[in-house]
Amino acid sequence: MHRRYLKVICILIGVTAILAISCNENPSTDRKEALPGLKEPLIHANKEAVREENQQIDDYIRRHQWAMETTPTGLRYMITHTGIGPKGETGRMVRLDFVVMFLTGDTVYTARTEGPLEFVVGKGQVITGLEEAILLMRVGDRAKFIIPSHLAFGLIGDQKKIRHKATLVYDLEFVSMK
Repeated sequence: MHRRYLKVICILIGVTAILAISCNENPSTDRKEALPGLKEPLIHANKEAVREENQQIDDYIRRHQWAMETTPTGLRYMITHTGIGPKGETGRMVRLDFVVMFLTGDTVYTARTEGPLEFVVGKGQVITGLEEAILLMRVGDRAKFIIPSHLAFGLIGDQKKIRHKATLVYDLEFVSMK
């Protein structure tokens, strides 16, 4: 019994010592001092990455001779067939047929292989670019969307087929809304 208490006391002393050593009087000061040296290069690198992605998107649009509009977030779109149904609305369940491709033209996902895409608009069930896209469409519309990486799967991809920082091209058909 005495040995068990001794072990517990030794473990507690060890944990306390580790915590005391790892704690710094003012850790936020160290981080603040390190940031000025990193902040400007990171801002520059991010701006350069965004510029390069936008250039790739613009080149893709030019090659395909598409007349696309651009939203304030950077989403590019073109309605290729106008439907006669109601416009997409937040809070409503929508159903889409889709083809997702990279800018290289490689197909990633399709409604034929994955099934139609169904989600409630505004609930965060899909990427931000799709949430924005559906609000630009009406039931029956077919459209092309180019979704920059920051509106798609961002820095990590989808952990399946979509790589990190991927720009996506969506061919969408707005099938129905409930």
